[in-house]
Amino acid sequence: MNRSASLLLLTLALASACESKTATTGEARVAAKTATPAATLAAESPADAPTSGTAATATDEANAAPAPAPGTIPAAKTGDAAAIYARPQVPILCYHQIRDWTARDSKGAKDYITPIATFKAHIKMLADSGYHTVSPDQLYAYLTTGARLPSKPIMLTFDDTDLDQFTIARPTLAQYGYKAMYFVMTVSLGRPHYMSKAQVKQLSDEGNIIGSHTWDHHNVKKYQGQDWVTQIDKPTKTLEDITGKKINYFAYPFGLWNEQAFPELKKRGFVAAFSLAEKRDQQDPLFTIRRIIASGYWSPRTLHTSIVQSF
Repeated sequence: MNRSASLLLLTLALASACESKTATTGEARVAAKTATPAATLAAESPADAPTSGTAATATDEANAAPAPAPGTIPAAKTGDAAAIYARPQVPILCYHQIRDWTARDSKGAKDYITPIATFKAHIKMLADSGYHTVSPDQLYAYLTTGARLPSKPIMLTFDDTDLDQFTIARPTLAQYGYKAMYFVMTVSLGRPHYMSKAQVKQLSDEGNIIGSHTWDHHNVKKYQGQDWVTQIDKPTKTLEDITGKKINYFAYPFGLWNEQAFPELKKRGFVAAFSLAEKRDQQDPLFTIRRIIASGYWSPRTLHTSIVQSF
């Protein structure tokens, strides 16, 4: 399958499922409040974003103390579900493809395709606004024990293993000392225009966190029997072999989950799982951590407004 066909199929699948899921969620309500016609968004300048100084942000990022690994936090020190649910949510952004739009991209697909200049403007706005990236380990420590986070914390996540995340996102984030979470779909490893195993390892070695995102993006709500082995066990083992590290975090394909998934994920060693914009489960907030998709239509100003209103 050529590049255009493979990306189109993946994008259409994402768009169809995510749009149907988020139509009644907080993300959809935020989009309705903050949405600006595409032509207007394209005309807005990154200069519209607030500024305060990227150099200080990069210095703070470089000097940030690492969080303890989840397995080292004593169970006696972790809060119950009610305490975890009550803590203010940390903003978490989700990106997919980072490339310029083409004539073949549908209107819906463009939500999941962030043009290169737009992505760079997004990240510059975050740095200029004083946001500091946090790792999932920092987030886990905060949620379970109330551990302190840096001022204006934010978490950046990337789904589906697209090569642009390595060639464009990685150097862009490095300008500001930012780190991110990469949820890898292992079926795509080594395929044209997707990341290789060596690139995933490099991201891990450089201090980013690698998470599991199934083998081929199959909907978790439909798993039966052997699906847990094919979609979770084998891909997770592959990622652990690549990185040499335990894989602690999982992202649901399309952001879709059900309660039946929680015990399955827990017994496989995951400590938290990430959805998209829907409400968290009050009984298991660690396995329904919310993210919002950073739309390809959003200017830096619109992204900033969405962050403030969504979390």
